[in-house]
Amino acid sequence: MYKARERYSMLSSGRTQFLDMAVECSELTLPYLVTRDDSSTGKRQLLQPYQSVGAKAVVTLAAKLMLAILPPQTAFFKLQVRDDKLGETLDPMMRSELDLSFSKIERLIMDYIAASSDRVVVHQALKHLIVSGNALIFMAKDGLKHYPLNRYVVERDGNGNVIEIVTKEMVSRKVLGISPPPTDSPNGEYGATEDDAEVYTCVKMDESSGNWKWHQEVDDMILDGSQSTAPKKASPWLVLRFNTVDGEDYGRGRVEEFIGDLRSLDGLSQALVEGASVASKVVFLVSPSATTKPGTLAKAGNGAIIQGRPEDVGVVQVGKTADFATAAQLAATIEKRILEAFLVMNIRNAERVTAEEVRLTQLELEQSLGGLFSLLTVEFLVPYLNRTLLILQRSNQIPRLPKDVVRPKIVAGINSLGRGQDNEALTRFIQTVAAVLGPEALMKYIDPSEAIKRLAAAQGIDVLNLVRTAEQLAQQKEVLQSDAANKSLVDQAGQLAGTPLMDPQKNPELADQASAVLMNLQQPPQ
Repeated sequence: MYKARERYSMLSSGRTQFLDMAVECSELTLPYLVTRDDSSTGKRQLLQPYQSVGAKAVVTLAAKLMLAILPPQTAFFKLQVRDDKLGETLDPMMRSELDLSFSKIERLIMDYIAASSDRVVVHQALKHLIVSGNALIFMAKDGLKHYPLNRYVVERDGNGNVIEIVTKEMVSRKVLGISPPPTDSPNGEYGATEDDAEVYTCVKMDESSGNWKWHQEVDDMILDGSQSTAPKKASPWLVLRFNTVDGEDYGRGRVEEFIGDLRSLDGLSQALVEGASVASKVVFLVSPSATTKPGTLAKAGNGAIIQGRPEDVGVVQVGKTADFATAAQLAATIEKRILEAFLVMNIRNAERVTAEEVRLTQLELEQSLGGLFSLLTVEFLVPYLNRTLLILQRSNQIPRLPKDVVRPKIVAGINSLGRGQDNEALTRFIQTVAAVLGPEALMKYIDPSEAIKRLAAAQGIDVLNLVRTAEQLAQQKEVLQSDAANKSLVDQAGQLAGTPLMDPQKNPELADQASAVLMNLQQPPQ
């Protein structure tokens, strides 16, 4: 059995070409994102590109992906009852009530995500996905942790499923509570120091149990208490890719697809910067046979009077203006092409993001990036949601949901926009029924209370003390019927008072009694 350090070294050979490309892509966009593995210790000299277009493109696309994957104002998932369970184990009439309950659980989960630092880590991982095409996220109980490409290796099977992950990180030995290795330890061969230790985390799929198992090693020894397991569908280790290629263990980034344009733009920008620097340099030439002395001219201040002839002094000018214009025009063309590819051209400045803007952003991403949402749904959103549900259920922050009855459904992306799609579909259905069959048929066939419940669930609104219950509606009906009866008696008394029998002149006693009854009926109930 291989040690984690040995396994990491063996799998690193298959990562080399992807890491080299990731480093180059990072140097043209965000140089600090991805560096080579051997540059982690000591001071790092990062090459700075001559243009900022690449950085702007990566940051903008990452922000749009973040907006589409984890919308800030709606849930990226919804809990729903399996259709095959309705009518068997559950009453179909309970569906609206269950949707309202699920909506409350969804708000609890989204509040938990909003209060954590998950969005910060996910945004950082998205930038790595765009630049290097790869990212690794570990979902700990206290939050997310991101590993760049130069800190982990991965192995997949023929179907692209992850079967092994090995991470590497430098941790202080004081933090780990371990002593320095002996001088004859093999650690000296791979660069460990007395103060820092290389911590390797080995993650494998256990075929016998079907669960993920992992442990940590330092100095080729397993750390005490580092062993852990997780269910297959709720793994805390999320290996993400931007684009996939069959047979490759690692992904390809968006920057790699436009690496040629970025190289050309950086070269043209360098030429323009250096050429402009040369062209802006002012050099005066003095004729060797001139009476004007160069020293006197150099020392002369503004407005000074010196002896000399104007024709003795000339200025050197770079006559390359046409060449600069050609380079600038070509650079502008490439820049526009890059900005369009990274969706930088259509940015709306607004104080708040509306649901319609999120939908349009998702549509734009889907049209430009193809099946990116499908890949991110499978490799990130589904396991991220499953792991979050598992953590919250184990901590009793949300009730345990029966897996065979309730299932979560990802609704982020182009196909849906949270429960807003349900709201739109339900509203359109009610409007269609009213337009085709008329308002009478709408009131006859559509249950108003059920429609209100489904609309509230679709929008994620808590209807507690907002919408009247069936008992409250019955009480209100009784009050209305009582008021109607009292009003009828009042009307009858008024009509009776107008008959000849109640004529005060002909029958004063009955008239006085009717007036007393009328006054009692008109008094409000105590």
